[in-house]
Amino acid sequence: MPTVVLAGTLDTKGHEYAFLRDRVREHGVDVLLIDVGVYAPQIDPDISREEVARAAGEDAAALAYAGDRGAATAAMGRGAAALLQTLHDEGRLHGVLGIGGSGGSSIVTTAMRALPVGVPKLMVSTLASGDTRPYVGAVDVTMMYSVVDIAGINSISAQILTNAAGAIAGMVSSSVPPMEHKPLVGASMFGVTTPGVTRARERLEELGYEVLVFHATGTGGQSMEALVTGGFLAGVLDVTTTELADELVGGVLSAGPERLEAAGGAGVPQVVSLGALDMVNFGPRETVPSQFEGRNLYVHNPTVTLMRTTPEECRELGREVGRKLSGASGPTVLFVPRGGVSMIAVEGQPFHDPAADEALFSGLSETLGDVEVHELDLDVNDERFAVAMADRLHEMITAVTRQQGDR
Repeated sequence: MPTVVLAGTLDTKGHEYAFLRDRVREHGVDVLLIDVGVYAPQIDPDISREEVARAAGEDAAALAYAGDRGAATAAMGRGAAALLQTLHDEGRLHGVLGIGGSGGSSIVTTAMRALPVGVPKLMVSTLASGDTRPYVGAVDVTMMYSVVDIAGINSISAQILTNAAGAIAGMVSSSVPPMEHKPLVGASMFGVTTPGVTRARERLEELGYEVLVFHATGTGGQSMEALVTGGFLAGVLDVTTTELADELVGGVLSAGPERLEAAGGAGVPQVVSLGALDMVNFGPRETVPSQFEGRNLYVHNPTVTLMRTTPEECRELGREVGRKLSGASGPTVLFVPRGGVSMIAVEGQPFHDPAADEALFSGLSETLGDVEVHELDLDVNDERFAVAMADRLHEMITAVTRQQGDR
Protein backbone atom coordinates (compact mmCIF):
# COMPACT_ATOMS: atom_id res chain seq x y z
CA MET A 1 0.00 0.00 0.00
CA PRO A 2 1.51 3.36 -0.99
CA THR A 3 1.94 5.99 1.70
CA VAL A 4 1.11 9.68 1.31
CA VAL A 5 2.80 12.05 3.73
CA LEU A 6 0.62 14.96 4.82
CA ALA A 7 2.87 17.77 6.04
CA GLY A 8 1.31 20.84 7.56
CA THR A 9 0.99 23.40 10.32
CA LEU A 10 -1.35 21.51 12.63
CA ASP A 11 -1.47 24.40 15.09
CA THR A 12 -3.62 26.38 12.64
CA LYS A 13 -4.79 23.84 10.03
CA GLY A 14 -5.28 20.70 12.13
CA HIS A 15 -8.99 20.24 11.46
CA GLU A 16 -8.51 20.77 7.74
CA TYR A 17 -5.73 18.18 7.73
CA ALA A 18 -7.97 15.71 9.58
CA PHE A 19 -10.56 16.11 6.82
CA LEU A 20 -7.87 15.69 4.16
CA ARG A 21 -6.41 12.61 5.86
CA ASP A 22 -9.79 10.89 5.84
CA ARG A 23 -10.33 11.69 2.16
CA VAL A 24 -6.94 10.26 1.20
CA ARG A 25 -7.58 7.07 3.18
CA GLU A 26 -10.86 6.56 1.32
CA HIS A 27 -8.73 5.77 -1.74
CA GLY A 28 -7.01 2.86 -0.02
CA VAL A 29 -3.83 4.82 0.57
CA ASP A 30 -1.95 4.92 3.87
CA VAL A 31 -1.26 8.32 5.47
CA LEU A 32 1.58 9.65 7.60
CA LEU A 33 0.86 13.02 9.23
CA ILE A 34 3.74 15.39 10.03
CA ASP A 35 3.33 18.55 12.12
CA VAL A 36 5.48 21.42 10.84
CA GLY A 37 3.95 24.09 13.07
CA VAL A 38 5.64 25.33 16.26
CA TYR A 39 2.66 25.62 18.61
CA ALA A 40 0.41 22.95 20.14
CA PRO A 41 -1.38 21.00 17.38
CA GLN A 42 -5.15 20.76 17.05
CA ILE A 43 -4.87 17.02 16.24
CA ASP A 44 -2.27 14.38 17.02
CA PRO A 45 0.40 13.87 14.34
CA ASP A 46 2.41 10.77 13.55
CA ILE A 47 5.61 12.84 13.56
CA SER A 48 5.68 15.73 16.01
CA ARG A 49 6.85 19.28 15.65
CA GLU A 50 9.61 18.51 18.15
CA GLU A 51 10.99 15.82 15.83
CA VAL A 52 10.83 18.19 12.85
CA ALA A 53 12.65 20.95 14.72
CA ARG A 54 15.34 18.53 15.96
CA ALA A 55 15.97 17.44 12.37
CA ALA A 56 16.94 21.07 11.71
CA GLY A 57 19.08 21.31 14.83
CA GLU A 58 16.48 23.48 16.57
CA ASP A 59 14.12 23.29 19.54
CA ALA A 60 10.41 23.69 18.78
CA ALA A 61 9.62 25.29 22.14
CA ALA A 62 12.42 27.82 21.69
CA LEU A 63 11.20 28.69 18.20
CA ALA A 64 7.68 29.24 19.55
CA TYR A 65 8.93 31.32 22.47
CA ALA A 66 11.09 33.55 20.26
CA GLY A 67 8.06 34.53 18.18
CA ASP A 68 10.15 35.06 15.05
CA ARG A 69 7.87 33.78 12.29
CA GLY A 70 10.53 33.98 9.58
CA ALA A 71 13.11 32.06 11.59
CA ALA A 72 10.57 29.43 12.60
CA THR A 73 9.38 28.98 9.02
CA ALA A 74 12.92 28.52 7.74
CA ALA A 75 13.85 26.08 10.50
CA MET A 76 10.75 23.92 10.15
CA GLY A 77 11.22 23.86 6.38
CA ARG A 78 14.78 22.55 6.81
CA GLY A 79 13.68 19.96 9.34
CA ALA A 80 10.76 18.78 7.23
CA ALA A 81 13.06 18.48 4.20
CA ALA A 82 15.47 16.28 6.14
CA LEU A 83 12.67 14.06 7.43
CA LEU A 84 11.02 13.65 4.03
CA GLN A 85 14.35 12.62 2.52
CA THR A 86 14.79 10.02 5.24
CA LEU A 87 11.25 8.68 4.81
CA HIS A 88 11.74 8.43 1.06
CA ASP A 89 15.08 6.64 1.46
CA GLU A 90 13.39 4.16 3.81
CA GLY A 91 10.56 3.49 1.37
CA ARG A 92 7.96 5.00 3.68
CA LEU A 93 7.02 7.93 1.41
CA HIS A 94 5.46 7.66 -2.04
CA GLY A 95 3.97 11.14 -2.31
CA VAL A 96 3.51 14.38 -0.35
CA LEU A 97 0.42 16.55 0.02
CA GLY A 98 0.19 19.87 1.81
CA ILE A 99 -2.30 22.69 2.31
CA GLY A 100 -1.64 26.20 3.53
CA GLY A 101 -1.28 29.91 3.15
CA SER A 102 2.03 31.71 2.71
CA GLY A 103 3.77 30.28 5.77
CA GLY A 104 2.55 26.72 5.36
CA SER A 105 3.23 26.78 1.63
CA SER A 106 6.78 27.97 2.23
CA ILE A 107 7.55 25.27 4.79
CA VAL A 108 5.96 22.37 2.92
CA THR A 109 7.27 23.21 -0.54
CA THR A 110 10.76 23.69 0.87
CA ALA A 111 10.51 20.10 2.08
CA MET A 112 9.01 18.92 -1.20
CA ARG A 113 11.84 20.39 -3.24
CA ALA A 114 14.31 18.19 -1.35
CA LEU A 115 12.73 15.07 -2.89
CA PRO A 116 13.76 13.59 -6.23
CA VAL A 117 11.97 14.50 -9.44
CA GLY A 118 9.19 11.99 -10.03
CA VAL A 119 8.02 11.71 -6.43
CA PRO A 120 4.44 13.15 -6.44
CA LYS A 121 4.28 16.53 -4.72
CA LEU A 122 0.97 18.42 -4.47
CA MET A 123 0.48 21.72 -2.63
CA VAL A 124 -2.99 23.24 -2.18
CA SER A 125 -2.25 26.90 -1.56
CA THR A 126 -3.82 30.33 -1.40
CA LEU A 127 -0.75 31.50 -3.36
CA ALA A 128 -1.13 29.13 -6.32
CA SER A 129 -2.73 31.66 -8.67
CA GLY A 130 0.22 34.06 -8.47
CA ASP A 131 3.96 33.75 -8.93
CA THR A 132 4.67 30.15 -7.92
CA ARG A 133 8.40 30.11 -8.71
CA PRO A 134 9.46 30.56 -5.05
CA TYR A 135 7.45 27.46 -4.16
CA VAL A 136 7.99 25.23 -7.20
CA GLY A 137 11.61 26.08 -7.89
CA ALA A 138 13.07 23.76 -10.52
CA VAL A 139 11.32 20.54 -9.54
CA ASP A 140 7.92 18.95 -10.12
CA VAL A 141 5.85 20.53 -7.34
CA THR A 142 2.21 20.74 -8.43
CA MET A 143 0.32 23.77 -7.10
CA MET A 144 -3.47 23.76 -6.75
CA TYR A 145 -5.28 27.01 -5.99
CA SER A 146 -7.48 26.74 -2.91
CA VAL A 147 -10.01 29.35 -4.21
CA VAL A 148 -11.06 30.17 -0.63
CA ASP A 149 -8.78 30.57 2.34
CA ILE A 150 -7.97 27.37 4.17
CA ALA A 151 -9.99 28.26 7.24
CA GLY A 152 -12.48 25.57 8.12
CA ILE A 153 -14.37 23.07 6.00
CA ASN A 154 -17.12 24.54 3.85
CA SER A 155 -18.80 23.59 0.59
CA ILE A 156 -15.94 25.01 -1.50
CA SER A 157 -12.96 23.91 0.57
CA ALA A 158 -14.44 20.43 0.99
CA GLN A 159 -14.57 20.00 -2.78
CA ILE A 160 -11.07 21.37 -3.34
CA LEU A 161 -9.53 19.18 -0.64
CA THR A 162 -11.42 16.13 -1.85
CA ASN A 163 -10.08 16.76 -5.35
CA ALA A 164 -6.57 17.08 -3.95
CA ALA A 165 -6.93 13.80 -2.04
CA GLY A 166 -8.05 12.05 -5.21
CA ALA A 167 -5.21 13.60 -7.19
CA ILE A 168 -2.43 12.52 -4.81
CA ALA A 169 -3.95 9.06 -4.39
CA GLY A 170 -3.99 8.65 -8.15
CA MET A 171 -0.41 9.87 -8.44
CA VAL A 172 1.03 7.44 -5.89
CA SER A 173 -1.00 4.52 -7.25
CA SER A 174 0.06 5.01 -10.86
CA SER A 175 3.11 3.53 -12.54
CA VAL A 176 5.19 4.50 -15.54
CA PRO A 177 4.75 2.04 -18.42
CA PRO A 178 7.81 0.00 -19.41
CA MET A 179 10.14 2.04 -21.60
CA GLU A 180 13.33 1.22 -23.39
CA HIS A 181 16.16 2.25 -21.11
CA LYS A 182 18.55 4.70 -22.71
CA PRO A 183 21.14 6.90 -21.04
CA LEU A 184 19.78 10.41 -20.50
CA VAL A 185 21.49 13.57 -21.73
CA GLY A 186 20.39 17.08 -20.83
CA ALA A 187 20.68 19.86 -23.43
CA SER A 188 20.10 23.61 -23.08
CA MET A 189 18.35 25.48 -25.89
CA PHE A 190 16.98 28.92 -26.73
CA GLY A 191 15.08 30.11 -29.77
CA VAL A 192 18.27 31.54 -31.27
CA THR A 193 20.16 28.24 -30.78
CA THR A 194 17.36 25.89 -31.79
CA PRO A 195 18.77 24.69 -35.15
CA GLY A 196 22.10 23.71 -33.63
CA VAL A 197 20.68 22.02 -30.53
CA THR A 198 18.09 20.20 -32.63
CA ARG A 199 20.78 18.73 -34.88
CA ALA A 200 22.91 17.79 -31.87
CA ARG A 201 19.89 16.13 -30.26
CA GLU A 202 19.22 14.15 -33.41
CA ARG A 203 22.84 13.02 -33.54
CA LEU A 204 22.79 11.91 -29.90
CA GLU A 205 19.56 10.01 -30.50
CA GLU A 206 21.26 8.25 -33.41
CA LEU A 207 23.98 7.25 -30.96
CA GLY A 208 21.46 5.70 -28.57
CA TYR A 209 20.67 8.46 -26.07
CA GLU A 210 17.42 9.97 -24.86
CA VAL A 211 17.86 13.73 -24.89
CA LEU A 212 15.99 16.03 -22.52
CA VAL A 213 15.96 19.59 -23.87
CA PHE A 214 15.60 22.49 -21.44
CA HIS A 215 14.55 25.99 -22.47
CA ALA A 216 17.16 28.38 -21.04
CA THR A 217 14.65 30.61 -19.28
CA GLY A 218 16.11 30.55 -15.77
CA THR A 219 13.98 27.73 -14.45
CA GLY A 220 15.03 25.67 -17.46
CA GLY A 221 18.68 25.80 -16.50
CA GLN A 222 17.80 25.13 -12.88
CA SER A 223 15.69 22.12 -13.84
CA MET A 224 18.46 20.63 -15.94
CA GLU A 225 20.97 21.05 -13.16
CA ALA A 226 18.54 19.62 -10.60
CA LEU A 227 18.45 16.45 -12.68
CA VAL A 228 22.25 16.43 -12.80
CA THR A 229 22.41 16.71 -9.02
CA GLY A 230 19.76 14.02 -8.69
CA GLY A 231 21.91 11.60 -10.66
CA PHE A 232 19.55 11.27 -13.62
CA LEU A 233 21.87 12.41 -16.42
CA ALA A 234 24.77 10.57 -18.03
CA GLY A 235 25.97 13.75 -19.69
CA VAL A 236 25.17 17.38 -20.39
CA LEU A 237 25.24 19.25 -23.70
CA ASP A 238 25.16 22.78 -22.33
CA VAL A 239 25.06 24.64 -25.61
CA THR A 240 23.04 27.62 -24.38
CA THR A 241 24.60 29.34 -21.36
CA THR A 242 22.69 32.60 -21.87
CA GLU A 243 21.26 32.56 -18.34
CA LEU A 244 24.68 33.65 -17.11
CA ALA A 245 24.25 36.94 -19.00
CA ASP A 246 20.93 37.63 -17.30
CA GLU A 247 22.50 36.92 -13.91
CA LEU A 248 25.41 39.27 -14.62
CA VAL A 249 23.53 42.19 -16.17
CA GLY A 250 20.14 41.93 -14.48
CA GLY A 251 17.87 40.32 -17.05
CA VAL A 252 14.69 38.43 -16.27
CA LEU A 253 15.90 34.90 -17.10
CA SER A 254 18.68 34.30 -14.60
CA ALA A 255 19.16 30.76 -13.30
CA GLY A 256 21.06 32.06 -10.29
CA PRO A 257 24.77 32.46 -9.52
CA GLU A 258 25.42 28.69 -9.39
CA ARG A 259 24.43 28.03 -13.00
CA LEU A 260 27.00 25.95 -14.91
CA GLU A 261 28.33 24.31 -11.75
CA ALA A 262 26.18 21.18 -11.27
CA ALA A 263 27.78 18.90 -13.86
CA GLY A 264 31.27 19.95 -12.82
CA GLY A 265 30.46 19.37 -9.17
CA ALA A 266 28.92 15.96 -9.81
CA GLY A 267 31.66 14.81 -12.17
CA VAL A 268 29.19 14.33 -15.03
CA PRO A 269 30.66 14.63 -18.55
CA GLN A 270 29.78 17.99 -20.06
CA VAL A 271 30.24 19.66 -23.41
CA VAL A 272 29.69 23.40 -23.03
CA SER A 273 29.34 26.22 -25.53
CA LEU A 274 28.60 29.94 -25.49
CA GLY A 275 25.13 29.95 -26.97
CA ALA A 276 23.22 33.23 -26.71
CA LEU A 277 25.78 34.97 -24.48
CA ASP A 278 25.24 37.87 -26.87
CA MET A 279 21.99 38.78 -25.18
CA VAL A 280 20.19 39.74 -21.99
CA ASN A 281 16.44 39.16 -21.76
CA PHE A 282 13.67 41.53 -20.73
CA GLY A 283 9.92 41.55 -21.13
CA PRO A 284 7.96 43.87 -23.44
CA ARG A 285 9.92 46.84 -24.81
CA GLU A 286 8.43 49.25 -22.29
CA THR A 287 9.68 47.13 -19.37
CA VAL A 288 13.37 47.51 -20.23
CA PRO A 289 14.98 49.44 -17.33
CA SER A 290 15.70 53.06 -18.15
CA GLN A 291 19.45 52.70 -17.56
CA PHE A 292 19.61 50.54 -20.68
CA GLU A 293 18.12 53.09 -23.04
CA GLY A 294 20.51 53.69 -25.89
CA ARG A 295 21.74 50.10 -25.87
CA ASN A 296 21.32 47.74 -28.83
CA LEU A 297 17.78 46.44 -28.21
CA TYR A 298 15.97 43.91 -30.38
CA VAL A 299 12.25 43.17 -30.04
CA HIS A 300 12.18 39.39 -30.38
CA ASN A 301 8.39 39.33 -30.02
CA PRO A 302 5.77 41.47 -28.21
CA THR A 303 6.65 39.91 -24.84
CA VAL A 304 10.44 39.52 -25.17
CA THR A 305 13.06 42.22 -25.75
CA LEU A 306 16.71 41.28 -26.17
CA MET A 307 19.67 43.52 -25.37
CA ARG A 308 23.12 42.99 -26.87
CA THR A 309 25.86 42.39 -24.31
CA THR A 310 28.71 44.90 -24.44
CA PRO A 311 32.41 44.02 -24.82
CA GLU A 312 32.91 44.68 -21.10
CA GLU A 313 30.04 42.39 -20.16
CA CYS A 314 31.21 39.73 -22.61
CA ARG A 315 34.72 39.77 -21.18
CA GLU A 316 33.33 39.16 -17.69
CA LEU A 317 31.05 36.41 -19.02
CA GLY A 318 34.07 34.74 -20.59
CA ARG A 319 35.94 34.92 -17.30
CA GLU A 320 32.93 33.47 -15.49
CA VAL A 321 32.58 30.54 -17.88
CA GLY A 322 36.31 29.90 -17.61
CA ARG A 323 36.25 29.92 -13.81
CA LYS A 324 33.31 27.54 -13.60
CA LEU A 325 34.67 25.05 -16.14
CA SER A 326 38.15 25.12 -14.62
CA GLY A 327 36.62 24.03 -11.32
CA ALA A 328 34.86 21.00 -12.78
CA SER A 329 35.73 17.61 -11.29
CA GLY A 330 34.56 15.58 -14.29
CA PRO A 331 35.26 15.47 -18.03
CA THR A 332 34.69 18.94 -19.45
CA VAL A 333 35.07 20.26 -22.99
CA LEU A 334 34.35 23.74 -24.34
CA PHE A 335 33.30 24.39 -27.94
CA VAL A 336 33.80 27.97 -29.13
CA PRO A 337 31.71 29.05 -32.17
CA ARG A 338 33.84 31.84 -33.61
CA GLY A 339 31.27 32.42 -36.37
CA GLY A 340 28.58 33.60 -33.95
CA VAL A 341 27.08 32.56 -30.61
CA SER A 342 23.47 32.90 -31.72
CA MET A 343 21.24 33.11 -34.75
CA ILE A 344 21.24 36.91 -34.57
CA ALA A 345 24.96 37.32 -33.79
CA VAL A 346 26.19 36.17 -37.20
CA GLU A 347 27.29 38.61 -39.87
CA GLY A 348 24.42 40.68 -41.22
CA GLN A 349 22.23 40.18 -38.11
CA PRO A 350 21.36 42.82 -35.46
CA PHE A 351 23.66 41.47 -32.73
CA HIS A 352 26.72 40.94 -34.93
CA ASP A 353 29.49 42.57 -32.91
CA PRO A 354 33.05 41.27 -33.53
CA ALA A 355 34.49 43.40 -30.72
CA ALA A 356 32.09 41.92 -28.16
CA ASP A 357 32.77 38.40 -29.41
CA GLU A 358 36.52 38.89 -29.16
CA ALA A 359 36.11 40.21 -25.63
CA LEU A 360 34.16 37.06 -24.75
CA PHE A 361 36.86 34.81 -26.16
CA SER A 362 39.60 36.86 -24.50
CA GLY A 363 37.87 36.63 -21.12
CA LEU A 364 37.77 32.86 -21.47
CA SER A 365 41.52 32.66 -22.03
CA GLU A 366 42.14 34.54 -18.78
CA THR A 367 40.53 31.96 -16.51
CA LEU A 368 39.95 28.75 -18.46
CA GLY A 369 42.95 26.80 -17.25
CA ASP A 370 43.53 23.21 -18.31
CA VAL A 371 40.23 22.57 -20.12
CA GLU A 372 39.93 20.95 -23.53
CA VAL A 373 38.83 23.60 -26.05
CA HIS A 374 37.64 23.28 -29.64
CA GLU A 375 37.56 26.61 -31.51
CA LEU A 376 35.72 26.35 -34.82
CA ASP A 377 35.18 29.02 -37.45
CA LEU A 378 31.48 28.13 -37.48
CA ASP A 379 28.41 29.60 -35.81
CA VAL A 380 26.62 27.82 -32.99
CA ASN A 381 23.81 26.67 -35.30
CA ASP A 382 26.03 25.18 -37.98
CA GLU A 383 25.31 21.47 -38.44
CA ARG A 384 29.01 20.62 -38.36
CA PHE A 385 29.43 22.42 -35.04
CA ALA A 386 26.39 20.60 -33.59
CA VAL A 387 27.53 17.15 -34.68
CA ALA A 388 31.06 17.76 -33.40
CA MET A 389 29.70 18.61 -29.95
CA ALA A 390 27.41 15.58 -29.88
CA ASP A 391 30.16 13.20 -30.99
CA ARG A 392 32.61 14.52 -28.40
CA LEU A 393 30.05 14.14 -25.61
CA HIS A 394 29.38 10.57 -26.73
CA GLU A 395 33.11 9.81 -26.55
CA MET A 396 33.30 11.25 -23.03
CA ILE A 397 30.27 9.32 -21.74
CA THR A 398 31.58 6.12 -23.31
CA ALA A 399 34.96 6.58 -21.62
CA VAL A 400 33.38 7.18 -18.21
CA THR A 401 31.09 4.17 -18.60
CA ARG A 402 34.05 2.00 -19.53
CA GLN A 403 36.03 3.19 -16.51
CA GLN A 404 33.11 2.46 -14.20
CA GLY A 405 32.77 -1.01 -15.67
CA ASP A 406 36.46 -1.73 -15.03
CA ARG A 407 36.17 -0.99 -11.32
